[in-house]
Amino acid sequence: MTLRTERPVVRARSGRRPLPPLIFLVALALVALGVWWNVFRADAERQAEQDAACAEAEAAPQALDPATVSVRVFNASDQGGLAQSVADDLAARGFTIAEVANDRSGREVTGVGEVRHGPSGKGTAAFVALYLPGAGSWQDTRATQQVDLVLGPGFVIGESLATDDEVNATLDEAEEATAAC
Repeated sequence: MTLRTERPVVRARSGRRPLPPLIFLVALALVALGVWWNVFRADAERQAEQDAACAEAEAAPQALDPATVSVRVFNASDQGGLAQSVADDLAARGFTIAEVANDRSGREVTGVGEVRHGPSGKGTAAFVALYLPGAGSWQDTRATQQVDLVLGPGFVIGESLATDDEVNATLDEAEEATAAC
């Protein structure tokens, strides 16, 4: 007679160890985390580039009708008749020339020139600056939108003023950049 116990039969171990699959799952999770980290970083960089481009597009000058822009042309160089020559050129392009004279402000102007304006004339000054690439900008306290174009010692007749085609190309680029935002 054999004696039987009511205990279930113990199965033999399968020989599998839980540690290797756990290590594999942790490594897989780290790889997935690395991939997502790169995705989020690249997206943040792309968003920052787009924000910078949009900020630049917002700062771009707006196209204006030259007939609505009042410009005073001043000569701050040693070249005689320079202000009158530039004023004639701008008038031929449709600008309203308010005054032509030598610069009496006492400010030292370097390079090709300087565009002076008041707070309300910032957009108008940006438009006028398209016609004199490389010109500096100076904001004073005037209340009008009138702009002073001060010609410096680096100004060269026939070379320093931008052509209408160059100005239009710059305005088109600014418009495209604004549309992309």
